[in-house]
This record gives sequence, C-alpha cells and structure tokens, in this order.
Amino acid sequence: MSPDLLISGARLLDPRADLDGPGDVLVRDGRVAAVGAPGTLEAPEGAETVAGEGRHLFPAFVDPHVHFRVPGQEHKEDIATGTAAAAAGGYCAVIAMPNTDPPIDAAPVLGSVREIAEREGRVRVEFLAAVTRGLAGRDLTEMAELRAAGAVGFTDDGLPVVSAGVLRRALQYQRLCGGVVALHEEDPALSASGVMHEGEVSALLGMAGIPSISESTMIARDAQVAGYEEARIHVQHLSAVESVQAVAAAKAAGVRISAEASPHHLLLTDEVLRSDQLHTRFKMNPPLRAGHDRQALIAGLRDGTIDCVATDHAPHANHEKEVPFEEAPMGTTGLETAFAALHTGLVEPGVLPLALIVERMTAGAALFGLPTPRIAPDEPANLVLADLSAEWEAGESGWESKSENCCFAGRTLRGRVLLTVADGTIAYRRMEVAA
Repeated sequence: MSPDLLISGARLLDPRADLDGPGDVLVRDGRVAAVGAPGTLEAPEGAETVAGEGRHLFPAFVDPHVHFRVPGQEHKEDIATGTAAAAAGGYCAVIAMPNTDPPIDAAPVLGSVREIAEREGRVRVEFLAAVTRGLAGRDLTEMAELRAAGAVGFTDDGLPVVSAGVLRRALQYQRLCGGVVALHEEDPALSASGVMHEGEVSALLGMAGIPSISESTMIARDAQVAGYEEARIHVQHLSAVESVQAVAAAKAAGVRISAEASPHHLLLTDEVLRSDQLHTRFKMNPPLRAGHDRQALIAGLRDGTIDCVATDHAPHANHEKEVPFEEAPMGTTGLETAFAALHTGLVEPGVLPLALIVERMTAGAALFGLPTPRIAPDEPANLVLADLSAEWEAGESGWESKSENCCFAGRTLRGRVLLTVADGTIAYRRMEVAA
C-alpha cells in the first residue's frame, strides 16, 4: 500500500513546475496532496515524516533505455535486480530493450515480460518491442499487435536497421499503429570489427577502431527517411560531434526526431582506456570517443538538440567481462550512478545547471508517451530526495544490480540518492532516512 509521507523543509527543484526553493511536500494515497512553504504542512495521523533540511527533492527520473536481460539472460540481470538498481539511482520508471533471448518480437513474449515486471518490478517498467523478427533486420514484426499488447515503441537496439527499405516500411507501419521507432545508429560496413573509437588512442593501443561516421551517416540517412514518411524517430545513445550535427540539421529541417545521450559519453573519453589499461568496463557500443565529441554532446544537451539522458544500462556477468578487451561484450551499467556522476562531472564544475540535468533526466518519459514526473498537487508521487554534499565511492558497498561492470566503479562521486518514491510507494531508502 502507498504510505502517507511528509517531506519537510527540502530544497524543491522542478523546472516544469517552476519550483526552486525550500518547501514541504505531502504525499497521500499515492499522490502529491500538497506543496507548501517550509513548516506549513502537517503530517496526518500515521504518516511518516522525513526531514528534508539540507537536502534536495526532485521529480523522480525516467530512463528510456535499459537492458534487463529478461527473458533468457537472467544471470546478468532480471526485473527485480534491475528495478532495484533503478530505484537506488532515483528512477521511478524505465523502458527496457527487446534484445533478449528470445527477443521481444511477438505479443506472447511481450505479455510474459510485462507480467513479470508487474509482479517483481520495484518501479514501473515499460518495453520497446523489436522492429524486425529475431532482430535480423529483414521481416517486420507484427507492430500493431505488439502495440496492442503494450509496447511503447520499437527498436532493434544492439543492432541497426541496416536496410533503408526495411526502415521505411517500419515507419509506414508506425504511422498506422503509433509508438516511437528508436534507432541504434551504426553502419556495420564501417564499424566492422572495431572495439573502440577510431582515433589517436586506438592507433597507439593497436586496437581496431570504430569511426564516428559509422554512427552519423546512419543518423543522416534515417532522418531523411523519417522526414520523407513524416514519421517519428528517436536516436539512441549519441556519441559523436557529427551525430549531434546530424540531429540538429534534421530538427532544423522539420523532421520529427529526438535524441538521447548517456552519462558515460557525456563524462568520459577514449583517453580512459589508455590510463586504465584497457579495462573492459569501458568497452561499450557506441564507444567512448574523443574530447571534442564529449564537448559536442554537452553542448547538445544544453541547447536541446539532445532531448534526454538515458543510461543504456547494460549489465554483464563478471566472467563475461573478465577476458581480453577485444573479446569482451559491449556495455556498462549506469542506473545507480547516473545522477551522481552527472552532478559530480557537470553540475559541480559549473558546466551545466542542476535544473537542466533534472529536466533532461525526466524528459525521456514524454518522448515515449509516459507521464512526466512533476512535484505538483494531484500528480502521482514520483519523487527523489538527494543529498548533494554526500561523497561516496561508486561500488564500495556493492551494487543493487546483479552486475558490476560500471564504468564509474571506484570513482568518488558527490551527490547521493537517499529516498525514491515511485508511483506513491517507497522504492528505495538509505539508512539516513530510516523510518
């Protein structure tokens, strides 16, 4: 049951609700019952009071790009552990990808994972279904049937839709059934057997590179197809300056396109592979790129070219990552560190304002038709209480996720989630706010 809760005296920050100052928030029956000045709201009988002085209260975050590995790869992650990691990171909702085993390419599979999420999820979990059967890039799935079964959109994430003709048919189908087509942008003919960004560092390390144009050329192509079909696309995990330019050009041309960036691409570069001896937790797709790419992503997040932050939380078992760099699977976890890493790396140095980070970490909801969390009366209670002064070492106390392949592991971060309320229920609580 949803507890009644009074959070008193916190610094409320919600750009959409025009909140930025101290206040009280009362939660009753799973919704925000009232927002008032500090000390003006009283807790009803039986309600819990949480002291918010010296802490910040935000609308809870929404991640439009996670991998929960259900069905078939539960040794890496499952719904229970994935949503526990999400709650620990301040998320009230996530959207899971379909590149599972078997892939989520048919209504019965989608129905099964939705039932598991309803039963085991600590926060709301929605799903994207596959664009093509078996993620093979050839035959379209029954998109209308999948939409009726609850898919919020479609993607072959992990793999690109290589054929422009297949993508065009998918976008035509999308106009009939709705939902967003989200695209992993990569030209395999260019990325080939690359394992890291193609550049100075890959040359020094003797590693096969993935050129940035393998991403940006596909974005430009797919944007033109979407514009021609008057369809809606979302570009996943931008990593390169040319990609930001391609999205900006498409938006300027009136294409219905949105884009996301991940904390690791916003904060790290391929230089980390040189300094950290090719640790496999830094191997992901798209790869960490050069400094000018990172700066372009930050600028794109600032000016709105990049609409939202998505973690691309991609867990792998230890034995899968503990191999030579070239053999390791791509992917890093990120749900538990996303906010703290962005706060440490971008907000504290004054690169981006805190309000913008909060807005971009919640913006993914509307892109996929989900309600955007807000701190406002009668809204569902989706809240995150954070201590921005708290310093902690990522992973020092273990992880809520089953997997440990986090690219921020061992780093000292500043800013920690203390309490997450998801749809009126306390989904995560640290001892600092023990009942």
